[in-house]
Amino acid sequence: MRLSLFALIDRWRAPAPKAGRADWIGQWTYAHRGLHGPGIPENSLAAARGAIERGFGIECDIQRSLDNRPMVFHDWDLNRLLVAEGGTESFPASELKAMRYPGTDEGPAELSDLLELIAGRAPLLIEVKSRRGYDVERSCSLVRAALETYRGLHAVMSFDPRVSHWFARHSPETVRGLVVTEEGAKGFRGDLRRHLALWHARPDFLAYDIRDLPSRFAAVQRARGLPVATWTVRSPELRERARLHADAPIAEGEGIAP
Repeated sequence: MRLSLFALIDRWRAPAPKAGRADWIGQWTYAHRGLHGPGIPENSLAAARGAIERGFGIECDIQRSLDNRPMVFHDWDLNRLLVAEGGTESFPASELKAMRYPGTDEGPAELSDLLELIAGRAPLLIEVKSRRGYDVERSCSLVRAALETYRGLHAVMSFDPRVSHWFARHSPETVRGLVVTEEGAKGFRGDLRRHLALWHARPDFLAYDIRDLPSRFAAVQRARGLPVATWTVRSPELRERARLHADAPIAEGEGIAP
């Protein structure tokens, strides 16, 4: 009874995308934060070039700079990647771009730089970062502005269902996804939480934690027409799990198919 009720509400509150809208999601392998490795930093333009050259799609992350520019960067602070103090929102875009990843000539890029480089040659999944108390709608607006004239295959996604909800309202032509991790919550409360996020987000696809697959929730959504990408595929074993239970791997390292 519970599952049938959820299924009915799913169809009402979060209908599957029309045929052809998000089908391309499942037709690619995506390089997680670009094709990075020794000497090639994650989320860098060099990592994007490598993915394009190998025929992969690209997944990237978005943070905001002090002057409200969407930066291609994963962390909230700069210490791990740039060995610098402060957060991404502590510096204007020009100063962030002037910094260098250790041992390389690469620095953080703006989303507009990445879009100019890709120029439609690879599909792009853009994860908008969010956390409690964060003005994520401002990030959504900045990302939409950067994408306004971009014609290559692209989609936005986030753990925060407000991102997909915002794009559904303000940029309905943009393909949008909900990033999901079950975090060990596989009972009724976890199931309810995932459905509530789904109903608010109204996504065209899911990006699912590979550690949670196989998942009844993911399988049900996939069966009714939502493509399921899965992250982060880091080994051949996880690549096989992705093949069995998802439509597209978001992969890095040994998870990238030869």
